[in-house]
Amino acid sequence: MAEIVGAFAMSHQLGSPEGVEEQSERVFAGMKEIGWRIRALEPDALIVLTSDHLNNFSLSAPAPFALGTAETFVPCGDMGLPRDPVPGHADLAAYLLAELDRAGIAISPADPLQPDHGVMIPVGIVDPLREIPMVPLYVNAVFYPDPSPAACLALGEALATVLAARPGSERVVLLAAGGLSHWVGMAREGEVIEDWDRMVLAAMSEGRGVELASLTSEAIMAEAGNGGLEVGAWIALAGAMPKARAECLFYEPIGAWATGMAGIEMIPS
Repeated sequence: MAEIVGAFAMSHQLGSPEGVEEQSERVFAGMKEIGWRIRALEPDALIVLTSDHLNNFSLSAPAPFALGTAETFVPCGDMGLPRDPVPGHADLAAYLLAELDRAGIAISPADPLQPDHGVMIPVGIVDPLREIPMVPLYVNAVFYPDPSPAACLALGEALATVLAARPGSERVVLLAAGGLSHWVGMAREGEVIEDWDRMVLAAMSEGRGVELASLTSEAIMAEAGNGGLEVGAWIALAGAMPKARAECLFYEPIGAWATGMAGIEMIPS
């Protein structure tokens, strides 16, 4: 079986530390801590559950979930991020694509693919030397209709099941990326809803992450912004680790970055 040896989540936004020096220092320290913990697990593969930002998908094919299956990924370089190639895990990706489809998950291949900051900010921090083969698993948070929180939970549950059924003994780390509350390209851009963010973190920390699947996309957008839909990746993580409790490694509501910034590790009970 492929063993999930670690599961983490973090926001995938960064900004200038100017004016928010202490908050940004705590965020960077927390992200680096996640990186150290992941590398210490010596994973054979890193599955990144994340969202795209109009760089790889279009209205003509708004797949609820999509998976990159390439041997190597060249980032698109948005936000000035480096375009150094990242190794993929084509064999694992092909297996997941087939088995998740067989399990009833509406998933499509995402090739060709040039990962944007939704992948490359977290990967750049946790794997700066580009040594861990990666499988990007996209949760649509941009195009209507987006997958419901319940569908995201089902994705995570199916992901854990098909990994457990995979022959071999691969060590796999799951990394959900995105959120928390934020608005993108809307009048409320810059707002951070700390109470909503802490509600999500409390649910994950108390082992109630699966309860987030009872939310609706409409409620998330109203309360936490269109960017808040990125929490679907966190809900999928909860589905894959239903008995785990999160250790919150950092949380900072940074209005200057227009995002609630958080990072957690899921600890099996």
